Amino acid sequence: MSFLRNYLNEIKPNFEEGGKLHAFRSVFDGFETFLYVPNETSKCGVHVHDAIDSKRIMSMVVIALIPALLFGMYNIGYQNYLAAGQSASFIEMFIFGALAVLPKIIVSYIVGLSIEFAWAQWKGEEIQEGYLVSGIIIPMILPVGCPLWVIALACAFAVIFGKEIFGGTGMNIFNVALLARAFLFFSYPTVMSGDKVWVANESIFGLGNNLPDTFTCATPLGEMATGAVPAASVMDSIIGLIPGSIGETSVIAIAIGAIILIWAGIASLKTMLSVFAGGIIMGLIFQATGQTPVEWYQHIVIGGFCFGAVFMATDPVTSARTETGKYIYGFIIGALAVIIRVMNPGFPEGMMLAILFGNMMAPTIDYFVVQSNINKRLKRAK
Repeated sequence: MSFLRNYLNEIKPNFEEGGKLHAFRSVFDGFETFLYVPNETSKCGVHVHDAIDSKRIMSMVVIALIPALLFGMYNIGYQNYLAAGQSASFIEMFIFGALAVLPKIIVSYIVGLSIEFAWAQWKGEEIQEGYLVSGIIIPMILPVGCPLWVIALACAFAVIFGKEIFGGTGMNIFNVALLARAFLFFSYPTVMSGDKVWVANESIFGLGNNLPDTFTCATPLGEMATGAVPAASVMDSIIGLIPGSIGETSVIAIAIGAIILIWAGIASLKTMLSVFAGGIIMGLIFQATGQTPVEWYQHIVIGGFCFGAVFMATDPVTSARTETGKYIYGFIIGALAVIIRVMNPGFPEGMMLAILFGNMMAPTIDYFVVQSNINKRLKRAK
């Protein structure tokens, strides 16, 4: 690694002010700081909170996403062979799923990072690292049948209109990955809903099976939206052997990611627990009143509830930042997700809209929490 460090030091003057490659300074800086901790200190206006920088935080989140991603790859192959009524080895199923998912991840990163690089060059700023996480989450929350050109369009929309126009990483109001999903849900509903988009129906390099174009496979949420009890067992839902978005099916894999995030001190346990509390309480209410065909715990283990609670509601940029506010923010998201699922069958996956609503309300929640503390202190001072 010392060779790489020496090489970067050797070519660095070319990218500095007056160098022949100065126009690409932000590209070099982004690559260098991704590999090494910057050797520069802020001149003013900062307070040291932690030794870890944002690139390391983003990298840790990506690591926490890997278990759900890997299981999602396997599940894609599993669902394909299951639908075809044929058996296959674990390796065959996993390779089939990996070949189906990797192009989506590649397209997501190419489009998103290209816009990030171009934007940084245009404004003469450093390349921001927020898309390291968004770039992998976007494919994970989409159906496997989503076309690549649609993913590219959604990534471009989310980065430009959901992030850059607000000032870049740390300034966006809404979760970037969820904006991509919302854009597709309302602009291209046929690639995001229905029963034809959840199972890969084409053979890839001789793996898998060509399913008929008329083949359909409903998700548990889709079955619940029609008033039916999902055919999948609770155990299959926990393991993740059900149709659904690529990275959202396995509760176990998501739980491993949650443990990593909590251990690393990156995600808020308060936010996670309050999301589950809100969902459980609202599920119990609807179950007691007979307005839902499933048990309260099924709302937690199907769809994107767990994935949203662990990886998206806890986004430090768009979530509540006060300690009390995290409880309120998370509870609202969990409760609202179940309300949308039960009361509006047109939106069977209520987690997306619930988190976007929570993002919108987070600054207001923090404001009232802070104002309440100020008022309490003023009363004690009198």
